Amino acid sequence: MIRIRPTTTVAFVLLACGLAWIVALPLWLSSGLGNPLTGTLIPVMMFTPAVAVLVVMLVLRPVPKGERLRFLGIWPLRPAKRVIWMTVLGLFGPIVLIALSIGVAALCGWVTLDLVHFSGFADQLESSMPAGVPAPPAIVVILSQLALIPFAAVTINAVLAFGEELGWRGFLVPALRQYGTWPALLISGVVWGLWHSPLILLGYNFGITDITGVLLMTAGCVAWGVLLGWLRLRSASLWPAVFAHGAMNAGGGMVLWFYAAGTKVDLALAGMLGAAGWITCAVVVVMLVLTRQFRRQPELDGAVGRMLSAPRQARD
Repeated sequence: MIRIRPTTTVAFVLLACGLAWIVALPLWLSSGLGNPLTGTLIPVMMFTPAVAVLVVMLVLRPVPKGERLRFLGIWPLRPAKRVIWMTVLGLFGPIVLIALSIGVAALCGWVTLDLVHFSGFADQLESSMPAGVPAPPAIVVILSQLALIPFAAVTINAVLAFGEELGWRGFLVPALRQYGTWPALLISGVVWGLWHSPLILLGYNFGITDITGVLLMTAGCVAWGVLLGWLRLRSASLWPAVFAHGAMNAGGGMVLWFYAAGTKVDLALAGMLGAAGWITCAVVVVMLVLTRQFRRQPELDGAVGRMLSAPRQARD
């Protein structure tokens, strides 16, 4: 079993977070999220965890050269059947969970839905159209965007998500796994949330520019990070988590399709990363615990230097 030294793990975290602040610095030195470079810098920032992994692997060499792809979950993709099914689950599962979180938000009174006329979204469409140009029917746009979520998740969103996932679920979860499954999942989720701080403190996601926004984002990342980490450990592959992250990013704004005109959507409560998302993820996690899914952490081929080797781990 490959054991990553704590100093190596700390070096990775500091490097990933430090690079994120450096990339976001132009936003802090100018007009914040209103900077025209925002749309470019955010994708660049998503690759800082991957850069941190490359630096750590090449400089500190915590994993033997021939074992790096296996340790990171990039290759080999076998047993193929398990990897494929877990990838399908990662691709479509977040869409279902986001939809369920919208239902939770409605039940808790955090959002008022209009599932007949989609009036809030219709107003958004109308205001976005040039003068004199009629807006398309809201339901047509919603259905088309829904159909595009899986496509986006496996293309551009997957590329961007890989930049993050190589760091969080590729390196950090396996590096922390030696301390136990739950410490690995929870600590990696906290780090993932705090890594977003350069953007969150500018109002990204929640429109909150103080520590409250960072805490909300961290809670959301812990909730979703447990599930992404489970995909990583359950499949022994990085790719299910990559596509799940891509699907999350593609479907994160679904709640804005269904709210009623004249009402507001507080993403801290009704959003995927807000309280409704936490509750939904928590229910799924409890179900996985009760069915002992977290104990099933297969190893790839039983190779020397494999990621996991606890004798009580169930095998596929």
